[in-house]
Parts: sequence; structure tokens; C-alpha cells
Amino acid sequence: MRQGRACVPSRALLAAIVATSATLLIAAPPAAPAARSAAGSTNSQSSGSTSARAKNSLRQFTGYVTAIDKSSLTVEKRGKKPRTIVFAKDPEMRTTGDVEKDARVTVYYREDGGRAVAHRVVVKAATAPAKGGK
Repeated sequence: MRQGRACVPSRALLAAIVATSATLLIAAPPAAPAARSAAGSTNSQSSGSTSARAKNSLRQFTGYVTAIDKSSLTVEKRGKKPRTIVFAKDPEMRTTGDVEKDARVTVYYREDGGRAVAHRVVVKAATAPAKGGK
């Protein structure tokens, strides 16, 4: 019985809080449409800057060099879904290893004006063929 009496004041307090918050919700005017659109535009701007940041960040592509010249590098990804990308060389492009035809490379690039611009090329070490049989 003692526990029942202790619950009564806490229930009354809870009821008072709910009634007060309901009164505040009813009395508060709805937000103006202009305020909503302004809030929406800030959200779209932040998501727009996120997509701009994603476009500006370095991406990578791993494959085999199929063609190379002074201004471009063509890399092909082999397999079930082959894909070929032609990269323009950045004037300050750094390379690790000797970039030559049929070398396996990872190209770090950025999208610039609808074209892929290579900023760094890393040549992967050739793997030795697996030894078979005992």
C-alpha cells in the first residue's frame, strides 16, 4: 500500500507536464512557409557542398595500362564488367614505379570539367605465378 501512495504524486506531476506541453503545442503558431523554405535551402546548400566536395576529392581506379602518351593515360579494368577510363595527366602528376604498357596501376584522380585528371599513379608489383604440384 505504501508504494501506491508514492505513485500518486509522480502521476500528478506527469499529468501536469503533459497538459502544459499540449497547451504550448496548441498555442504555438505554425511555422511560416518562408521560414520552412529558408530552412530547406540551407539543407540543400549543405548537401550541395557535400556533393561538390565528393566531386573534388581524390578517387581511385585500379587496372592495367593499355595506352600511354604525353598527355593521357588509358587504364582498363578487366573481369566480368570490364571498364576503360582515359585519364588526362596533371602537370604535377606523381608516379611511384615505372608506368608502362600492361603494368597494373592504381590511378588517383579527380573529376574536372567532365574529365578524369590523374594526380598520382602507383604501379603495383608484378605477382609471381603460383607454384603448382608437389
